[in-house]
Amino acid sequence: MRRILSPWTWAGMMALAGVGVAAQAATQLSVGYTNTISFTGLFVARDQGLFARHGLDVKLVLIALNSTIPSALVGGSIQIGGTTPPVFLQASGGGLDVVVIAGGAVNNVHTRDGGGVVARTGVTIGTPKDFEGKRVGVPGIGAFMQVLFRRWLTEHGVDYKKVNFVEVPLAQSSDILKSGNVDAVLVVEPFFDRILKAGTGHLVSPFVTEMPDGLFAIYYSATRSWARSNAATIKAFREALADAAVYLEKNPESARQILAKATRLPPDVIASVTLPTLRLQVPLNDVKYWSDTLLAQGMIKVPADPANLVIN
Repeated sequence: MRRILSPWTWAGMMALAGVGVAAQAATQLSVGYTNTISFTGLFVARDQGLFARHGLDVKLVLIALNSTIPSALVGGSIQIGGTTPPVFLQASGGGLDVVVIAGGAVNNVHTRDGGGVVARTGVTIGTPKDFEGKRVGVPGIGAFMQVLFRRWLTEHGVDYKKVNFVEVPLAQSSDILKSGNVDAVLVVEPFFDRILKAGTGHLVSPFVTEMPDGLFAIYYSATRSWARSNAATIKAFREALADAAVYLEKNPESARQILAKATRLPPDVIASVTLPTLRLQVPLNDVKYWSDTLLAQGMIKVPADPANLVIN
């Protein structure tokens, strides 16, 4: 027997069908990040539904050490990764065919005071020279903080090869410093303020503020083959981050709450955090700065070709 469906029934079925089509149309994307304020834009885009607005179903993948993000890209467990510039250039110099698809947080010397090198309470370190012979924890061997710290030491007449560097995940910085396994750590917000308030360590130098203003801390990268095949996805990803940057500028207190939820830090710590400055377009001279720095430290063998590595 035929059944005649009412207009309301048909409308309901079509609405449900529309929902299904929209859900299927969303492009799935896994993005790797480390638990720092540099990824505030990423957290905002997820929390405010900005990725979904641009047709993306984004899964954020927490990765403990930034230095392992390139291998995750090549292995396919993530499609986009928030690499620090040194990690990216070492991966490229080591033979991995990766490209920069967007910029992230940049160093703002006028506002970015939440980070630096922190010595353990009871350890006497007052000058750059005092670091010689000391054991210093870094978020990643060859990553952003260590490379800039070595440059800072060199500029102050210190042989950084006389410093013993060990890898310490940012989230564990306070505990490892307190245990006495390291004499100092390189740390950024939100973990920086926690160490100082707990009395675990004291600030020796906010050395990052001595670096060029606007220097990128994060490059969003991907394999070249994936980038070639997913231009539309990259465009949508950039647009979502651009919307997040606007939201961050207009709604700083809301952004702090989003950051608190993402990092699970207490309100008093979040209240003192300096929110990052976000820029999407990576200028070629930024890549050259990092390339020159890595060459001087023997971390890459030949200069990088910025024009071949950046997709803007």
